Amino acid sequence: MTALIYCPFPDAESAGRVGRALIEEGLVACINIGAPIRSIFAWDGRMDEGEEIPCLLKTSSEALDRAVARLETLHPYEAPAIMGWHCDAAGAATREWLGAL
Repeated sequence: MTALIYCPFPDAESAGRVGRALIEEGLVACINIGAPIRSIFAWDGRMDEGEEIPCLLKTSSEALDRAVARLETLHPYEAPAIMGWHCDAAGAATREWLGAL
C-alpha cells in the first residue's frame, strides 16, 4: 500500500536537503517541493504568519512511520507540522514503485 506525507519547510533549500536524505535512506521515493505559500498560524499563544514551502513526500505504508520519525529529526523547525496517511488508491505502477521501499 502507498502513503503520503505533507510537511511545510522554511525554504526550498532545506526541503531539498531533507528530501534527498530521506530518499538516500530509502524512507521515501520522492519529494514534491511546491511554490511558496502564505501560512497564518497559532504558535506560543499568539497568531503569526510567514512564507513556507509545502512538500508532499511519497512512500510506502510500511515505511510511513519510520519516514515521519526521521523527517521529524531532520527538519529545521523546532516542532514541524508533519502529517502522514495511507492512500486508499494508487495506480499499479505507483504501488510497485513505492512498494520497493
